[in-house]
Amino acid sequence: MKDFDTYKVGGAVRDRLLGLPVKDVDWVVVGATPEQMEAAGYRAVGKDFPVFLHPDSNEEYALARTERKTAPGYTGFSFHTAPDVSLEEDLLRRDLTINAIAEDAEGKLIDLYGGQEDLQQRLLRHVSPAFAEDPVRILRLARFSARFAPLGFRAATETMQLMQQMVEAGEVDALVAERVWQETARALAESSPQDYFQVLRDCGALARIFPEIDSLFGVPQPAEYHPEIDTGIHTLLVLEQAARLSKEPEVRFAALVHDLGKGITPEAEWPQHVAHEARGVPLVQALCKRLRVPRDFRDLALLVTEYHLHFHRAMELKATTLVDLFASLDIYRKPQRFEQWLLACEADSRGRPGYEERVLDQPDYLRAMADKCRTVEARDYAEQGLKGAAIGEAVRQERINKIKSIKK
Repeated sequence: MKDFDTYKVGGAVRDRLLGLPVKDVDWVVVGATPEQMEAAGYRAVGKDFPVFLHPDSNEEYALARTERKTAPGYTGFSFHTAPDVSLEEDLLRRDLTINAIAEDAEGKLIDLYGGQEDLQQRLLRHVSPAFAEDPVRILRLARFSARFAPLGFRAATETMQLMQQMVEAGEVDALVAERVWQETARALAESSPQDYFQVLRDCGALARIFPEIDSLFGVPQPAEYHPEIDTGIHTLLVLEQAARLSKEPEVRFAALVHDLGKGITPEAEWPQHVAHEARGVPLVQALCKRLRVPRDFRDLALLVTEYHLHFHRAMELKATTLVDLFASLDIYRKPQRFEQWLLACEADSRGRPGYEERVLDQPDYLRAMADKCRTVEARDYAEQGLKGAAIGEAVRQERINKIKSIKK
């Protein structure tokens, strides 16, 4: 007979109550020591606090714990685990009420902080004032908003106020790049990623974490092409369309940052944004360096930033411009990235009121031109005796000729 109790907690309970598929199951253990867990066959894996893997299911079992704030930022905590730490104490330290519902072995729910009611009311509400001690919780709430906004969830008024106070107190300034990107990448993979950035803006955290994106709000664009006018609003609409078009977070990130250059257009030039593509490139580079964004995200984002206007004007481009564009996109070695570029640029075109369902000719046109260029291969010219740069120039010229023959 075991001397401890186990409870299913967190997302597994929440998602079952919402009628959603349950993916990962986490458990909390009350009344046990690490020695007892290992004696029962569990394998210790936790670094910061005791977490064990079940000997059969491999699911995570964490000892009930309390935590105490010891320093600024999300790492400034000390944890306490002991057999006398209660389930109530463990649930109290959790971030949101909907994540603080437990379920015992008989299927009975232990809901001490109103999680079920908040599920019904579609509210993201903090469990206790301790929420304010960990700035990562702002990112987590924003990410849950990106996941659950389609179900009607929103941040509770008092929780939004608390997050605003946290931002004003400088808590988010202590966030490290790796954790910001980790939560952001996960949010980009959710069903409504634009809500992640909207929540961050609503509480003031966007200006601290993503100042390049925050600065887009309030910047006008020509109403003739952008009925939404505001560049920040356009950016979130583009991200929304990218999520419709692709599940790939790389595509969504590229859509998010493609217009950063408009944030530094001199006001005297508004609402025009001449050369915003080139202006945006170093901004995207700086953002990616600061947050240590993975290379594949960065490279696609830079290509979309620099060349999205080429997509919109595809049918107007000269053959030489198209051939050089394809070379810059490296469509011959990276055809999948070319498809990602097309999707992000399509999202840009659709991210405007009234444009969401328009038929676009550019994707198929650019694919057709690219396929024509792919028929020209360097080895044909090497076999003719050409060498080095001469091969490259001959290939380029033949590709130009191929496109000209179509465009006549």
